[in-house]
Amino acid sequence: MKVRIDDSCTACGLCVETCPEVFQMGDEIAEVVVEGVPPQFEDAAQQAAEECPVEAIEVE
Repeated sequence: MKVRIDDSCTACGLCVETCPEVFQMGDEIAEVVVEGVPPQFEDAAQQAAEECPVEAIEVE
């Protein structure tokens, strides 16, 4: 699984709270900190994508 954050991110931090192993806050938007999501964090990363208020997280 791979995740990507697009430019519509508002830096609310919800993804970082939900899955800090995959997301961190950058200067202006959240960032993905892993190339591929480790299997043990896939559910949390998917949850972060579903809960993103602006749907800025794309899951592949």
